Amino acid sequence: MDGAAAVTMRAAVVGGPRGIRVERVARPEPGPGQVRVRMEGCGVCGSNLPVWEGREWFRYPMPPGAPGHEGWGVVDAPGPDVSGLKPGDRVAMLSSSAFAEYDVVDAACAVVLPPSLAGKPFPGEPLGCAMNIFRRADIQPGQTVAVIGIGFLGAVVTRLAANAGARVLAITRRPWALELARGQGAAECIPMDDHVRIIERVNALTGGALCDRVIEVVGEQWPLALAGELTRERGKLVVAGYHQDGPRQVNMQLWNWRGLDVINAHERDPRVYVEGMRLAVDAVASGRLDPFPLFTSFPLEEMDRAFDAMRTRPDGFLKGVVTL
Repeated sequence: MDGAAAVTMRAAVVGGPRGIRVERVARPEPGPGQVRVRMEGCGVCGSNLPVWEGREWFRYPMPPGAPGHEGWGVVDAPGPDVSGLKPGDRVAMLSSSAFAEYDVVDAACAVVLPPSLAGKPFPGEPLGCAMNIFRRADIQPGQTVAVIGIGFLGAVVTRLAANAGARVLAITRRPWALELARGQGAAECIPMDDHVRIIERVNALTGGALCDRVIEVVGEQWPLALAGELTRERGKLVVAGYHQDGPRQVNMQLWNWRGLDVINAHERDPRVYVEGMRLAVDAVASGRLDPFPLFTSFPLEEMDRAFDAMRTRPDGFLKGVVTL
């Protein structure tokens, strides 16, 4: 074994349902077109939760560092054929094993962070996701936009929509999140408690016209059904929630009759993700977006606690980030 192969690092390993351990594993080496990044942290995504909770189709243990894909850190070593990135560059990145001290990523999937963001956590992937949701929604000044679900993505999209000059109606379950939405620029905050009462409230607020855009960010059946009811004729219904627990039923008669544009805002093209990340970096660096109060930090050794917080959603929690 040569010296490079003998170098190890700490990495989180999901060994089974609700069982994360920290192990020492071989440090990865960058290949052609890749860079190795010394990780500073990684966000915990809602799509990670089923992996932690356990499903029959998952195979454990998972690879070291998986399923971390919201990482940021400092370029440590570029591989062959890399240009535009150098050691010392601080980057946000798209990868799949970022719950570790080091990760390797395609250079094209890393976005350089400016000095103004030094020392601040920057999970670029979810911020880029929020920017892409906002872009797909095509929000214009003066429109009425309902955001259903004020978690991390809902809060960021609320701020982006308000910045764009829209009148935002924030709809969410948790009372404290309603106040948070108001701080993010929501004009009206509506408890997500009773289906009929919400529709009546939105009808009253819009003079019966309903909403130009409805962005569903919950990932459950009832909020998806509600989203259709709140979208005006020829409006846009944007599905941004993670629907991971089985099929959904939709009122196709309603969607058809109103002529809705239904948009699945989950991107799969890495180039689109990276462009969203670049836009997010610019928005945060310019002060138009301030995501930092939305983060709750956990050390690598307490990742189980980060996932449990995402599961239980205690007051004050929106987005967990694991720091190294």
